[in-house]
Amino acid sequence: VQLQASGGGLVQAGDSLRLSCAASGHTFGYYTMAWFRQPPGKEREFVAGISWRGGDTYYADSLKGRFTITRDNVENTVTLQMNSLKPEDTAVYYCAAGPYASSWYRDFTVWGQGTLVTVSS
Repeated sequence: VQLQASGGGLVQAGDSLRLSCAASGHTFGYYTMAWFRQPPGKEREFVAGISWRGGDTYYADSLKGRFTITRDNVENTVTLQMNSLKPEDTAVYYCAAGPYASSWYRDFTVWGQGTLVTVSS
């Protein structure tokens, strides 16, 4: 599977933004999908994950309630809806695919190229 993330941009604090990740390859439905982000000068961190069927989602504790991950195994997409954005959400956001649910980036074997989200105060 190959991943292509999109939807990043410059927004103001309090705005919403939806990121999309398009997957190619017929095995998309077998992967756990996740979003990670890397703020400027910081390490990559887990944002949200979703099971291969979409029935189970899990989030970084600090982002629960503001971010929502969904997937469509027919359209081969995974999305991240981000609400009430804050300047500290500024980061490059990556979608990733892996064989099982995890929040550790090394468990994910396929990565998209990243999309930059900048939140101004």
